[in-house]
Amino acid sequence: MSAPRIFDDPSALADAVARAAAGSLAAAQAARGGAHLMLCGGRSPVDAYRRLAADRAVDWSRVDVWFCDERAVPPDDDASNYRLALETLAAPAGVPLAHVHRMSAESADLDAAARAYDDALAPAMDVAILGIGEDGHVASLFPGSPWLGERTRRVAPVLDAPKPPPRRMTVTPPVLERAARVLVLAVGEGKADATAAALAASGDPRRPPARLVRAREWFVDRAAARGI
Repeated sequence: MSAPRIFDDPSALADAVARAAAGSLAAAQAARGGAHLMLCGGRSPVDAYRRLAADRAVDWSRVDVWFCDERAVPPDDDASNYRLALETLAAPAGVPLAHVHRMSAESADLDAAARAYDDALAPAMDVAILGIGEDGHVASLFPGSPWLGERTRRVAPVLDAPKPPPRRMTVTPPVLERAARVLVLAVGEGKADATAAALAASGDPRRPPARLVRAREWFVDRAAARGI
């Protein structure tokens, strides 16, 4: 794994994430004509999304946007990852709405909705942007999740998440493994213990779940880097 990049300035961290993502998306478009971007929710990536949306090296009309997870809320809810992505990245960048692939996690039949998203999901992401939770979760793969060892399904229902709302939808480890580039953001003192555990040289590969992406690219602010 490469050493985590540690930033004193939140703006510099957001710029670095945006530049990394834009470079890979533009390269994918040059090679194949299109690109696939997977996004997370939360506060950590918001500045990076806004900066990425302004990058004109990317032809945003040829980007498909996917989600690593979603809460069981309507698309206009304040807690919706779809709404966050639409307002901070997709709409400002000019991504066609049909290219923003929402997870219908509010569906009464969550398993069927997860299977439908799995069927639609591209074979691999060019870029996936992930945050890390204070408990070390990524996407909605929480400590102890039965999906941490999943090898077949790419998208799964979550019925009992340890933080509200308990019903969610999440990608599973194979999606993260197959992504060409994964950018992991760890921001804030509350993420310090989880970041240290995720990046430790040895330990259970699923404890915390963020160890699943230990070998990927980490962008860490000084507060979250306290233990590394």
